[in-house]
Amino acid sequence: MKGVDQVKKIWRYPILLLLILCCLPVTAYAKGGELHWYCVRQKAHRQAIAAPELRFVEECGGYYIDHVHNEGNEEKVVYLTFDAGYENGNVEKVLNTLSETNTPAAFFVLKHFIKANTDLARRMNEEGHLVCNHTASHPNLANASKEKIRSELEELERVCTENGIATAPYFRPPEGSFSREMLEQVRALGYKTVFWSLAYADWDNDRQPQPDTALRLLLDNIHNGAVLLLHPTSATNAEILPRLIEMLRAEGYRFGTLHELCGAS
Repeated sequence: MKGVDQVKKIWRYPILLLLILCCLPVTAYAKGGELHWYCVRQKAHRQAIAAPELRFVEECGGYYIDHVHNEGNEEKVVYLTFDAGYENGNVEKVLNTLSETNTPAAFFVLKHFIKANTDLARRMNEEGHLVCNHTASHPNLANASKEKIRSELEELERVCTENGIATAPYFRPPEGSFSREMLEQVRALGYKTVFWSLAYADWDNDRQPQPDTALRLLLDNIHNGAVLLLHPTSATNAEILPRLIEMLRAEGYRFGTLHELCGAS
């Protein structure tokens, strides 16, 4: 009867009981559930802030910003990264701009891109850019098995090797979806996961932002140590990239590499 009396006392406090029950699944979700990466933009060119529940990525070999080159550092650095799944004519335009402006970048590629655009991938190597792993087929790996994660990363590496393309040990999860377990498995495979601190809706080729609007958005939100994510298939990005690079350099920024980022953060 004593146990029954205790249960009755608990039910007298429904709010307390609700709080207890709600806390349990949240803890489990944070440990093994699917998460989606994002940063909150700040005003006055201050560094973007990762959502509190996502900051653990740095404990698991993850990077999204250069903490050394923050707003208190006079040296201004930005990191240019692209997610490249296919070519529609704009990836080549982006590479041309990078070559003409002597700007380094990192390209996170898929198997399809390598097989269909081998010459462009080789050109990335030849012109000093980093070719990085975005998986073979772009699946959501947040809750995938260790075998699936290994298979996706190793298949991309295999195709690159077969085509004479050197890769850098950096990984970006498709769709920005991840979990702690996935990050730990990726790190065990020898990769560092690179997220981003600044991006915008540039991926839909049928709904491209106006160039001037996109350029202003990027310039208004740029900050020291930013990891910028762009899609090279975007017609808007292909058009504004020369001006973006020129204007960032005019503001005192230089373009760093992921080797620097992952050694500096």
